[in-house]
Amino acid sequence: MDDLIRADFTVRASAHPIIDGPEVGSDWHASPLAGVERFPLDRVGGEVARATSLVRYAPGSVFSSHNHDLGEEYLVLEGTFGDEHGRYPEGSYVRNPPGSEHSPDCPDGCVIFVKLRQMDTAESDRLVVEPSDESRVLFESDTERVELVQLTDGEARQVASSGELPGCEMLVVKGAVEVDGERFARWAWARLPEGELVSVMAKEPATIWIKTGGVRA
Repeated sequence: MDDLIRADFTVRASAHPIIDGPEVGSDWHASPLAGVERFPLDRVGGEVARATSLVRYAPGSVFSSHNHDLGEEYLVLEGTFGDEHGRYPEGSYVRNPPGSEHSPDCPDGCVIFVKLRQMDTAESDRLVVEPSDESRVLFESDTERVELVQLTDGEARQVASSGELPGCEMLVVKGAVEVDGERFARWAWARLPEGELVSVMAKEPATIWIKTGGVRA
């Protein structure tokens, strides 16, 4: 896997993982642990990297104990993810602060959206948000805001990368949306540079994860 993937944060970036059909999995990369594959969305660094990825665990796979010296946040997209701290079903959102350590496992298989080495070093509390079908703020601080937004078919939402929380990214959790004529289906991702504003239009009922602020190399 390349050390630099969509690493220019001054331009808009997007990714469309293949998750259905005969070519599913063709753009996923094996991790150092058997049964764990990654689809890189952005990446700056080698095996220890500032990275945003989809990570797929095969049934019965585990990841050895490791430390997150600059933090980790993840959203469970499919199945149930777990570690020695608990079980996290689809829709769970977890923040493990800088300096935390865990040993992930996934007896039945799962997929998570995960961001590594991107937290404010002052963040010290672990956060677990249980699944819900409602729009809500998952986390908010002086430097970033993370939310899940539910859109009905045809509903639009403005997403801005400006103001007090510059930098923005979006992941389609369910359904499909359109941004400037580009269709984003389930698990598609986009990142906006500072100063951009776009309208996200749902092409069917959709759930999108949005982070404003905290998007940096």
